[in-house]
Amino acid sequence: RSATSGEANQSVMPGLVPAIHVSFHKPVRKTWMPGTRPGMTAERAATGNQTDTSMPIALETRDLTIRFGGHVAVDHVSCTFRPGELTAIVGPNGAGKTTYFNLISGQLRASEGEVLLNGTDITRLSAPLRTRAGLGRAFQLTNLFPNLSVEENVRLAVQAAANVHYDMLRPWMTRTDLIARADAILDQVALGPRGDVAATALSHGDQRKLEVGLMIALQPKVFMFDEPTAGMSVDEVPVVLDLIARLKQDASKIILLVEHKMDVVRSLADRIIV
Repeated sequence: RSATSGEANQSVMPGLVPAIHVSFHKPVRKTWMPGTRPGMTAERAATGNQTDTSMPIALETRDLTIRFGGHVAVDHVSCTFRPGELTAIVGPNGAGKTTYFNLISGQLRASEGEVLLNGTDITRLSAPLRTRAGLGRAFQLTNLFPNLSVEENVRLAVQAAANVHYDMLRPWMTRTDLIARADAILDQVALGPRGDVAATALSHGDQRKLEVGLMIALQPKVFMFDEPTAGMSVDEVPVVLDLIARLKQDASKIILLVEHKMDVVRSLADRIIV
C-alpha cells in the first residue's frame, strides 16, 4: 500500500530476496498491484511467495507519520510483519529508518498513524509499556547499566520479565531460579565466563552481545536491531550475526533489522524493505 512515488515495484537485487521499495519521505497513495486486493499492502503482495500469508499479522504500522516542524521524517508508512520473518530495512543515511524504529518502539510519538501489536493499538503507549507488551529494542549506541556486572545486567532484565521487585525479606541470592535463568542467557550469548566483569569494561562487541542478552531476558515477541554490527571489528561481527540467526530459528518471533552492510542483510533477511 506504500511505495516510492506512489507505485509499488517488485525488484530482485543480485543475491537478495525480492524487495519492495517503500518511501519514507513521499506521500502514499492507495494503489493496488496486480493480484492484490483492498486491505492487502503492495509490500505483502511483492513478497507473497516468501511467507505463509495464513500466519497472523503480529506487528503492523498504518500510515505511520512524524513531522518535525515542516520536515516530514516518516511519511504514511504502512507495513506488516509476521512471526517467523526477519525483515531488513535498508536505505541511505537520513532516510528515516531509525526514526521509524523509534515510532514503533515508543521513543517518539507519531504525528499520525497507528502501531498495532497482535491487533491491539499501542500507538499511545509509552516505551516501557510497549516493552512489557512484547517489543524488544537494541539501539545503535549500547544501552546498559555500565557500573553493574554483566550478570547483574541480565539478572535485572530477568527480574523485570518475571515481575519480581525488591523484597527486603527475600534477598536476591535466594532466588536461584532467576540466577539460573540469567546464567543460561549469558551462556547463550557467549558471556558466561565474564559474568563478574563490569559492563563498562567489556569490549564494544561484548557490550553488543550483552544487549542482545538483555533483550532475550525480557522474552519479547518482536526483536528490533538497529545496526547491530556498527563499530564492531571483523572478528566480532560473526558472533552477533550467529546470535540473531539463532533467534530467527524461533518461528514465533518477529525480527526487524536496520543494517547498512549488505553482506549482513544477504545472510539473514527473509524480506527487504528499501
